[in-house]
Amino acid sequence: MSLNKGNGSKDFEKALEIGRPPNIAQLFPNSRALIVSGKVIDRAMMKKGKAMTIAANGRNQFVIRGALRAAQRANAAIIIEIAKSEGGANAYCAVNYWNMARQVDAIINEMGITVPAAIHADHYGIKGTQDVEAAKTEIPSMFDAGITSVAIDASHLPDEKNLLANLTLSTYLPKWAGYETEVGEIKGKEGLSTAKEALFLIQGLNAHDIFPDWIALNNGTTHGIEASDAGIQVPLTIEIHNALAKYNISGAQHGTSGNSSERLREIARQTRTTKANVATALQMISWGVKVNEYGNALLDDNGEFVKVSDDGMTDEMWDAIVAYAKSEGLKGGSYKKLNLPFENKLLGLPRDIRERMAKGVEDFIYELLTNVFNTRHTAPLAIEAILDAGSYDLGPKGTRIEDPADWTEVRIHERAAKLDSDKGLAGDFDD
Repeated sequence: MSLNKGNGSKDFEKALEIGRPPNIAQLFPNSRALIVSGKVIDRAMMKKGKAMTIAANGRNQFVIRGALRAAQRANAAIIIEIAKSEGGANAYCAVNYWNMARQVDAIINEMGITVPAAIHADHYGIKGTQDVEAAKTEIPSMFDAGITSVAIDASHLPDEKNLLANLTLSTYLPKWAGYETEVGEIKGKEGLSTAKEALFLIQGLNAHDIFPDWIALNNGTTHGIEASDAGIQVPLTIEIHNALAKYNISGAQHGTSGNSSERLREIARQTRTTKANVATALQMISWGVKVNEYGNALLDDNGEFVKVSDDGMTDEMWDAIVAYAKSEGLKGGSYKKLNLPFENKLLGLPRDIRERMAKGVEDFIYELLTNVFNTRHTAPLAIEAILDAGSYDLGPKGTRIEDPADWTEVRIHERAAKLDSDKGLAGDFDD
């Protein structure tokens, strides 16, 4: 299928007419932003093959602007996301579940962006019964605010409770929405996921006609900036994805920052991964912190972040941030908590400074999309998926294989008791 590209083309206009989900069409009736379900982005990557797109954690507005510009340059479909710890009810970022779609829509219209973008609520963490009950109200509220895709992350719980939480909460997602599930907390070499654990989760959902678009694993990586050679275990990821192949589910790679470009290329080439989360590196780049090619922030001899004078925010603002961080006892990865108190101060900087903050993010993401993730020219494939479906709703990729009688709540507990699971050390492993 040959597609015309660009704002004003026949294909773009048709996709704009039929491809925006109901919540987006209602919120932004006059918008020319092609905000779509996460399913659309996943299908575009699958269509190209051996491709994944960035799910850029929009911890600040500069990251969102830079990510969308990079996607436009690469003609690539993209996901903008925020995690529960970053943008939930107890957020440390000014960007959150309830304003992110509005920011993305406004920026797309301002800059004339024509590539499809999904708005993803990442790591919607479920750590107990109280979270499940709260989610029954909060998840619909997020869709009211323009979310088009959600990751229900109950991986903090034992396997049977993870499955039962997903069974309960998946019913609160619109059928058209992108849906990610997770097995195993993302905590590096501790508590690595196994094929049996992943199968338990996906088979239990399948038996109840629930077909996630993505599954996230603990495949050896961690959240934040990696300073060692540890990282994604490609062979383990291949093994688990192969075990799940008949359920037609894609992979979501978490903790991408800090992994080598070649390792990420192998994830795209050899696994079923179509979504790769990048958070900390983008935050640091927008601020002007010196990073290496993998997104690792570099430290000076005193263990302090290195600010590049001609990049990111002004040196004066950086000095203010460092002073505030020291007064609050924040260092290393805890610098992420500076997003909320400094967002408005950063937005108040001169235009040329704000532009270079976004530009640094744009150039970094463009390199990932074009030379690492194999994402170039996936935007037309996303539009094609919408036109082929004739709808914003692409439907499920999977079909029911498992017998519901084998996956009653009683049988779920019986099956879980036979799993040999090592969840690793306890701790706070959010985003």
